[in-house]
Amino acid sequence: MEQNIVVYENGTNIRLQVKTDGETVWLTQEQMAMLFGRDQSVIARHIGNIFKEGELERASVYAKSAYTASDGKTYQVAFYNLDVIISVGYRVKSIQGTRFRQWATRMLRDLLLRRLEDARRVDRLETRVNDMEQEIKQIKGGMNYLVKKLTTPARPPKRRKIGFTA
Repeated sequence: MEQNIVVYENGTNIRLQVKTDGETVWLTQEQMAMLFGRDQSVIARHIGNIFKEGELERASVYAKSAYTASDGKTYQVAFYNLDVIISVGYRVKSIQGTRFRQWATRMLRDLLLRRLEDARRVDRLETRVNDMEQEIKQIKGGMNYLVKKLTTPARPPKRRKIGFTA
């Protein structure tokens, strides 16, 4: 599936046709070059170093896809997923690369803070659920006691002998 999205805003909108698949985004080297404002050879060098240094494994972040050009010919085009895009973004030296890092850091920080708040909210809910479960147990215990008392036949009172002596 392809869609036109704004990757981020830095005074000038950068619009890319991105390939999405499942939970990731895929870009070509050419698109990354446009995104980061660098030559495609610089992007290729960074990608090569990412794989050479073992930062990412090629098999899980790289895919080839058939692309039909305007001349009607079909070409195999290499696509790299979001992991590679972020790794290149943190390596490339350019104004757009800096803006990308600022944007990515802001997005990561916001996501982490939201996750932290969500975790706190879940902890509070779990505490409330545990408290309610304890209250329910107490109520059930009280109800069982009342049911037992109400369904047990009453015993006649013990008779005391009252004796009169003269």
